[in-house]
Amino acid sequence: MCTATDMAVLCGSNGEVCYSKYGSYPTRGKYIHEMALRIVLASIESHANRYKRYIVPVLSFQKDFYLRVFVRIYTSASAMKETPLKLSYLYQCTGCDSFHLQPLGRTISKNTSVRHLPGYGPAVPQECTDCGRKFIMGGPIWSAPIHDQEWVASIIEDVNRMKSSYPAYEHISAILNTISEELPDVPLFLSLHNLSSTLKCTSPSAVIFRSAVINAGYRISRTHVCAIGLKTDAPMSVIWDIMRCWVKNHPIKGQPADQPGSIILSKEPVLQVNFARAVASLSKAQAKKVARFLPNPERNWGPKLRAGRTVTSKHIFLLGEAALNEAFNHEQDNEEEPKSKKPKIEEDNNATS
Repeated sequence: MCTATDMAVLCGSNGEVCYSKYGSYPTRGKYIHEMALRIVLASIESHANRYKRYIVPVLSFQKDFYLRVFVRIYTSASAMKETPLKLSYLYQCTGCDSFHLQPLGRTISKNTSVRHLPGYGPAVPQECTDCGRKFIMGGPIWSAPIHDQEWVASIIEDVNRMKSSYPAYEHISAILNTISEELPDVPLFLSLHNLSSTLKCTSPSAVIFRSAVINAGYRISRTHVCAIGLKTDAPMSVIWDIMRCWVKNHPIKGQPADQPGSIILSKEPVLQVNFARAVASLSKAQAKKVARFLPNPERNWGPKLRAGRTVTSKHIFLLGEAALNEAFNHEQDNEEEPKSKKPKIEEDNNATS
């Protein structure tokens, strides 16, 4: 089990720091929290390979302000050669929500022998075929499955059987049930709101969008990382065709011609989209109305103030006076600590003026 709490670094606020610590460069897409999971897994795999070992993830999740991965570690010099097949570079368009993956390696089988070779590339041209903007490059990230669905299903059974033993049963059950719905072989996800924001149109409901993807012959599921995120094996050309057909049925105002959304909408859809509601548009958990995304237990849920840290008006604005007063009362009750370590309140003249 490995836990990471430096989400700011993993999510791209300091890309050079993430590369120095984890050996991967993050991008700033809507999928960034799942990318953080895959960066950590790629880092663990890299360190394992130095000792002729490799990992198999059984459960990986991101929640609140941290992420946690559970992996099995095996020793095999021959199996270690398949690591490049599990890693990929990421190309993220700077204009629209399109992204593409480029595997690091490939294999060629001849009779009983298998050769491991570098992957083909580049996976994308210099400019995005959808909106004409440039790509930025990130990675390498873990592009293989991050869960063992059979292991997750067995854990769900054990948790349900021993429900009374888990004080946080509702949160545990919600995370596991959402993970059990994910497509295991689809890295990263799309944000339906971000697609609509690019086109400046009203967003279709998740059920309508999922039905359109299923009717087109592709798979789609939700993700535990984001309540509005959707994982699908449909290529971006199909996704934009669905959105073009949606905009035709729900017209929008005119936009400047050089905007990414205008360029995307200027092309005619190749796919004839069917928005009829599909039976598989609702997962089993949704059909049974199983809770999957629970609210935080309290307001401003997250890490508290570090011990001995100076408190300013910024913290009062974020946490509220009640939370700070409770912290101060707790410090006053503990008289064993020296007075110099008690938090001090500084007035922020700029904020109050």
